[in-house]
Amino acid sequence: MSTEIRVPTLGESVTEATVATWFKKPGDSVAVDEMLCELETDKVTVEVPAPAAGTLADIVANEGETVGVDALLGMIAEEGNAGSEEPAPRHTEAPAEEPEAADAGGETMPVMVPTLGESVSEATVATWFKKEGDSFEADEMLCELETDKVSVEVPAPAAGTLTKILAKEGETVEAGGQLAEMTSGKGGAAKPAKSEEAPAASAPASSGGKDVEDAPSAKKAMAEAGLSADQVTGTGKDGRIMKDDVAKALSAAKSAPSAPAAAPRAPSPADDAAREERVKMTRLRQTIAKRLKDSQNTAAMLTTYNEVDMTEVMALRKQYKDEFEKKHGARLGFMSFFTKACVHALKEVPDVNAEIDGTDVVYKNYVHMGIAAGTPQGLVVPVIRDVDSMSFAEIEKAIAEKGKRARDGKLSMAEMQGGTFTISNGGVYGSLMSSPILNPPQSGILGMHKIQDRPMVVNGEIKIRPMMYLALSYDHRIVDGKGAVTFLVRVKEALEDPRRLLMDL
Repeated sequence: MSTEIRVPTLGESVTEATVATWFKKPGDSVAVDEMLCELETDKVTVEVPAPAAGTLADIVANEGETVGVDALLGMIAEEGNAGSEEPAPRHTEAPAEEPEAADAGGETMPVMVPTLGESVSEATVATWFKKEGDSFEADEMLCELETDKVSVEVPAPAAGTLTKILAKEGETVEAGGQLAEMTSGKGGAAKPAKSEEAPAASAPASSGGKDVEDAPSAKKAMAEAGLSADQVTGTGKDGRIMKDDVAKALSAAKSAPSAPAAAPRAPSPADDAAREERVKMTRLRQTIAKRLKDSQNTAAMLTTYNEVDMTEVMALRKQYKDEFEKKHGARLGFMSFFTKACVHALKEVPDVNAEIDGTDVVYKNYVHMGIAAGTPQGLVVPVIRDVDSMSFAEIEKAIAEKGKRARDGKLSMAEMQGGTFTISNGGVYGSLMSSPILNPPQSGILGMHKIQDRPMVVNGEIKIRPMMYLALSYDHRIVDGKGAVTFLVRVKEALEDPRRLLMDL
């Protein structure tokens, strides 16, 4: 029986790669998940692990050839299929082992880390729902992983028994790495005792991190940069140094002199220390902190303010909300009005919907609106694509659906990428005024706030009006003050007279 070696998913919008290096040649034996070859795309380097143990029978795509996603790279002849002579001697020499295997009633299978998304190479094991010796059905959830952006559930690849957990809760695992071993079928529970010896036997092979061969592309990059292997931290299997690791080491070396040292935490009195609780930040919270700080360090961020009289929007919503919900099956909220108003303003001030790429300005002739949402895990920004071509009902349905998926931790990486502008509603938490931080590489973010009755002068008379402060944070490198103020004024005008949206004024 042969197993195909195919090109894995390469990431969003990446359709082909070049075969850079084969680490094995035909006739070499391979272990499951052992790295067979390395592919290079225009963005990242991708390693291809062995899908099964056996012998590399044939290489279909040679080094230097271009291959598409899911293309055939080679073939593996699985163990036990090379000939018929070997099973007989093993049976006569160790007859006691055969009944034991027969009693097990299933084969040992690895539980692997699933695809985590574009540019996500590792995750943290958050929770195991099963313990060693537990049985489960196919597709039953075994554990949950946390990445920088989303939570990922790992389903059972088949019905069976969890034999051994290799990655404990709190440990970091790589994309494509092994989480556990399981035994398929009903007889799986008989195997845990035997599997205790397997890790011990394989430990010497994996413990020798210095003997692991680094990726050829990484060696070349280190030679060009004048780095030694001990100056680079390997993130590949068994500490193997990859090309990306060299790039990270170079980047860290360049930024190290200017990076201020973290201020040491002031010592706490013993009485206070006993009442403190130290909790490790989740990967999502670490990423939020890093991205927000990067945004401050990169963009020339500035915030301008205005206020809007919500009388007309509130009256329109009150008049039509029941009829709207009855017809469309969605509640009519304020977010669709603000989204429509922002789309209207972005058409007039396209700089706010653009981004900087090196020395170029990239103008977007579409609007992918990010709607910031607070969740128990932290702030996430799902993106509603092509919102400029959607109706009020379509916008409200999309916001409700994305919000629910965000709270349940079910958003995919693709659903949080590609936004061109963001709206953040701090008013739901009671915020009266704030300065939102840009969501890079976007150049603008609108902050909504609490609606509060305030005395306003209307046609020479003092009247009580429901007012909201608006805040636009923008990247001053691309958006001028005039453009930022014009944007806010257009949003204000559209909300104070919603008929302008219909007339495109």
